Amino acid sequence: MKKKSKRYKAILKTAVKDKKMPANDILDLVKKNSTTKFDESIDVSLRINLKQSKGGDLNLRTVVKLPNGSGKKSKVAVLCESDKIDEAKKSGADVVGSDDLIEKIAAGKFDFTKLVCTPAMMSKIGKHGKVLGPKGLMPNPKLGTVATDIKKAVNDIKTGLIEIRNDKDGNLAATLGRKSFTTDKLLENYNHFIETVKKEKPDTIKGEFIKNIFLTSTMGISYKVGGK
Repeated sequence: MKKKSKRYKAILKTAVKDKKMPANDILDLVKKNSTTKFDESIDVSLRINLKQSKGGDLNLRTVVKLPNGSGKKSKVAVLCESDKIDEAKKSGADVVGSDDLIEKIAAGKFDFTKLVCTPAMMSKIGKHGKVLGPKGLMPNPKLGTVATDIKKAVNDIKTGLIEIRNDKDGNLAATLGRKSFTTDKLLENYNHFIETVKKEKPDTIKGEFIKNIFLTSTMGISYKVGGK
């Protein structure tokens, strides 16, 4: 068994026994225990009620625009028609291309973390869905990555637009920011994130939609939020 470090043992002593501890106090605690030298991410994880009253499981997939950003840098590629290349370059995109970018994607060359596509190019990129899909890179109108307004789409991604989706067990997670963020900014991001998830509750779901919420940092332990 791997021996626990002194740092980890010290953090364990701060485990919360009060189940009604609010999010702002827990965020303070998470930040306090983020004692590594790098700027740890502050993360939230939820367990949602997947079971619908008439059978079948719910798949939640949407985007959240965090008010204060996530602190995570995204390398955005734009796939567009050749006559929109200049517009795409001015949008702040890191990678821009047309048919040449499709060729790179077909060859398995991915030097970006997000892909924005204009509607006119969807018919060309669609056949590469088996390659892009598993990597979470397939453009989707619901996620804001199929757009006519290239500048807005790129800016949204770079300033805090994050994708959330649940796994088969009803778990979903996201980064709310970094330990360098103030507690107020983290709390604002947290509240907006939770409210967005609540709005996704289908009418077929009875009872509570969010079962529990946990907050943690990259190298920290999880704390359960009371009074969801």
